[in-house]
Amino acid sequence: MPESTTAPASKPWSRAIDVHHHILPDFYLGELENLGAATILPGIERPTWNARKSLDMMDRHGIRGAVVSVWPGVPATLEAKPAAEFARRVNEYLAELAAAHPGRFGAFATLPFPHMDLVLQEFEYAAGTLGLDGVGLVSNYAGLYVGDRAMDPLFAAAARRRSPLFVHPTLPPATDQPGLGLPASLYEFPFETVRVAGQLLYNQTLERFPELPVILPHGGGGVPFFAGRLACGGLISPPLAERLPADPVGSLRRLYVDIAMTGDPHALAALRSFAPATRILVGSDFPLMPESYTLDTGHQVVRHGGFGAEDRARLDHGNAEALFPRFIGKDV
Repeated sequence: MPESTTAPASKPWSRAIDVHHHILPDFYLGELENLGAATILPGIERPTWNARKSLDMMDRHGIRGAVVSVWPGVPATLEAKPAAEFARRVNEYLAELAAAHPGRFGAFATLPFPHMDLVLQEFEYAAGTLGLDGVGLVSNYAGLYVGDRAMDPLFAAAARRRSPLFVHPTLPPATDQPGLGLPASLYEFPFETVRVAGQLLYNQTLERFPELPVILPHGGGGVPFFAGRLACGGLISPPLAERLPADPVGSLRRLYVDIAMTGDPHALAALRSFAPATRILVGSDFPLMPESYTLDTGHQVVRHGGFGAEDRARLDHGNAEALFPRFIGKDV
């Protein structure tokens, strides 16, 4: 018998693990301001955050634990030494947060890109010494996209430890794109995720590093819609066929996705058509999305996603426990 995931009517989840949960410590925001960044994303109000706010939200939603990330991480414009120092301060804060709230918080490490030697050093410290649960990445670092072969050293190190990589979109690197009078997150973020997925596909990253779990937020962004199109490269350019894995769409379906911003009928249909139930994770996008929206998304996914009892248990916590063993057997 699959374990029950029944929750009170006000809670979409029962023992969930939230893999898309942002934190914004005061020292981090202060350092960004010192570097000239008045906001984490132009056009978006900067929310306030503290651990109590996260825990209260989690309790209201039936979320047992959250793997948190500091987004957008360390600016890629920093020189090597200050980038490494900034990443170390963030990661030690994350480790302290997890230790202060056992069973409630895990964390994705922040790394000092684009300085690959320091990236690898900090990854080993964060994963090996601090015991962090994976790595939080952004889609590109000043134009270096996460799917690039230049990232292979990190992919290899993460694959050896089976450390999940959580790849959150950010602004594209072009500075002359029209702004349209809208926050870029409304329309660019899904395409940033498609860009990453396209690189991962044509570089056969998941085939070369089969032990590497990669999580794409927001239901995979635009990937569910564009998966078939991405697989067509060999039809329009024969040399691209040599770069594709044997089953291109099947390769993309090995990616993990979270359910943040997938509660509307169209996004939910695409998510369920594309992603196997074993690859779907809970994601709240707290506190960058209003809690009421996150709560409604959870209810819509549970009620209208067509999940049976066994798959609901996988979604609620089973899939995440397989990736983040710190939460196995832990209850609030």
